[in-house]
Amino acid sequence: MDDKTKIRLTAAEMSGLWSQYINDTLATCVSSYYLEKVEDEEVRPIVEWSLRTAKENLAIMQELFQKEGFPIPHGFTEQDVDPQAPKLFSDTFVLRYFRHMSILALASNSAALGLAARQDVVAFHKRVVDKAIDLQDLTRNLMLKQGTYIRPPYISVPDKVDFVEKQSFLTGFFGKKRSFTSIEITHLFLNVHANAIGKDLITGFAQTAQDKEVKQFLLRGMQLSQKFVDIFSRILINEDLPAPMNWDSAVTDSTTPVFSDKLIMFHVSAMIAAGIGNFGVSMAASIRRDLATRYATLIPEIARYAEDAANLMIKHGWLEEPPQADDRDKLIKG
Repeated sequence: MDDKTKIRLTAAEMSGLWSQYINDTLATCVSSYYLEKVEDEEVRPIVEWSLRTAKENLAIMQELFQKEGFPIPHGFTEQDVDPQAPKLFSDTFVLRYFRHMSILALASNSAALGLAARQDVVAFHKRVVDKAIDLQDLTRNLMLKQGTYIRPPYISVPDKVDFVEKQSFLTGFFGKKRSFTSIEITHLFLNVHANAIGKDLITGFAQTAQDKEVKQFLLRGMQLSQKFVDIFSRILINEDLPAPMNWDSAVTDSTTPVFSDKLIMFHVSAMIAAGIGNFGVSMAASIRRDLATRYATLIPEIARYAEDAANLMIKHGWLEEPPQADDRDKLIKG
């Protein structure tokens, strides 16, 4: 039988592996720092598990890259983190962080898995998805045990199956508005939750970043995240639905640098990209026009922030180029 792994990597397979490699080098840096600072003995095994998983992923990808003659991405190294820096984030935040990262890993690797054809690449992305599910279970179970898991709002169970009969189901700008569907509520909750975590993370980064431009960029990110939290929370509250709230003081008062500005900017950029994706999916899933329009008006704002992040990273030489198609004009002209 032919060895199917000798088939060339497609652009989609290169993209999925390249992105995962960069992300796992970042995860190794972040997890190694968290491991040095974690105090809760129930959280510690989860941090250890996450660090070990990231290192295992990197080893698998390095072998695959070497077999393909594919240059191993630089990503992030021990030069991008100081594990001996003072504690910056609470253990409760660390638990929330890993839960949120598992959600992002599920989304990105599910997409990569859907486009992969080579058996070794498929097997790798399946592994990452399985590990992300395991991390979901580990974090959820401990948060439920410790009483820090924030559930989405409850609504009444429907009395019967029903079908939409009037166009008014779509309206929302004028007159009486229908109540939100469970799908719309879910996306509002998710966007509050994601931006709250983002704000906490960016706050810690802003306190410890070294470059003035990076600090200003992060301050803007803090304001933007809080704005989104306020908008989506207000929408829920106006519908007599509870908005998720955090009672944990996530960030300490430390100002000692922990991560390189390069790592900070990449991490924030990745979360911005995830936020744009969340808004897009939420807009598509929101049938009530006023809600869909609200998402549509916010996407350009966060997109501008993403562009500013890219420009700042390019300026400092921090933006590593993903694999690109051959420039035929350049090749022809020599």
